[in-house]
Amino acid sequence: MELVENRYQIQGLDVLTICQEFGTPLYLYDGNKIEQKIHYLKQCFAHTDMQIKYACKALTSLAILQLMKKNGVGLDTVSIQEVQLGLMAGFEPHEILFTPNCVDFAEIQEAVQLGVTINIDNISILEQFGATYGNTVPCCIRLNPHLTAGGNTKIQVGHIDSKFGISILQLRHVHRIVQANHILVKGLHVHTGSDILESEIFLRSAEIIFEAAYEFKDLTFIDFGSGFKVPYKETDIQTDIADLGLKLGEAFESFCQQYGRKLAIWFEPGKYLVSEAGYLLVKANTIKQTPSTVFVGVNSGMNHLIRPALYNAYHQIQNISNPTGVKRLYSVVGYICETDTLGWDRKLNEVREGDILAIKNAGAYGYVMSSNYNSRLRPAEVLIYQNKVYLIRKRETLEDLIRNQIPLFS
Repeated sequence: MELVENRYQIQGLDVLTICQEFGTPLYLYDGNKIEQKIHYLKQCFAHTDMQIKYACKALTSLAILQLMKKNGVGLDTVSIQEVQLGLMAGFEPHEILFTPNCVDFAEIQEAVQLGVTINIDNISILEQFGATYGNTVPCCIRLNPHLTAGGNTKIQVGHIDSKFGISILQLRHVHRIVQANHILVKGLHVHTGSDILESEIFLRSAEIIFEAAYEFKDLTFIDFGSGFKVPYKETDIQTDIADLGLKLGEAFESFCQQYGRKLAIWFEPGKYLVSEAGYLLVKANTIKQTPSTVFVGVNSGMNHLIRPALYNAYHQIQNISNPTGVKRLYSVVGYICETDTLGWDRKLNEVREGDILAIKNAGAYGYVMSSNYNSRLRPAEVLIYQNKVYLIRKRETLEDLIRNQIPLFS
């Protein structure tokens, strides 16, 4: 989003005009930005057989999935519904990895019937899988390396107390199950958390997974998950993907030589691909001054962007209606009957009632984690792609809210 002659634009299109056309609150995505991130990641791993599996839990809108497909990206899914959405978006089953957690085995069986690659992170499920399919259905196994990494305890998933993955300490048990049931293991998977800055974390994971891999003779890929850090503040640093591509690429090449053949290296970026491409555009309903704080109350809240409340996440906020106004200190809050603060003590260009504010980094875990709390409706979603504006999801209506309800009295 660029300021051109005091008007904010995306791909040369005026953002305020888009808000006037589609209303607020509004999720707005920059499709060109998504493509730039895909191409840069591919460039950084150009010397390896690297495949991207978009972690679609970040944003599952069908149009976004289709954009990923158009750019040669596969899918990482975590529910049977995400698998079904991927198939609806045009993905072939072999392009989809299914990594569920704590699901009934019937969901695994449904995914097998759909033909996607199954990633197993539970010994009990591995035993059931082996007893049911033997060597007729290949699978991947997710291992927990017992590495604590990530920017928040709620997004650290590789430590010893995590529910994700099979402990690396249980590897001998895994081998016994695999051998007894003749399970065909085609891939190993490791993911330690989100917001990882250092290449060394990935390299430590690589050492653990490489050592484990020598015992699996039929591997075709190793999946390192993701966790790439994206900038939320102007001063934030992000994962150096070029450095990671160089160091992990060299380590992976060396491993493949020792393993005896070349494997593919997979990554599952979600937030990295879509976070910075998304904006939540909201209108200032009220300016409320108290003895200690000036609040900007907007026509959105934690029902549309729960990350600040859930993770204490920071999202930059800009007043795009008054870009030259004097900077003043505000706390931006929502219209939900909770303390749904979207940004505390922010220096914004003077906000007037009716101004449009842009909340940045709203592409990932924004709409997908939204709710109808307080019986509020979800916003529309709009995609800007190749200098054109596309409505990709209509704004909810009251009819949508009550569609599945059954009144007690007529």
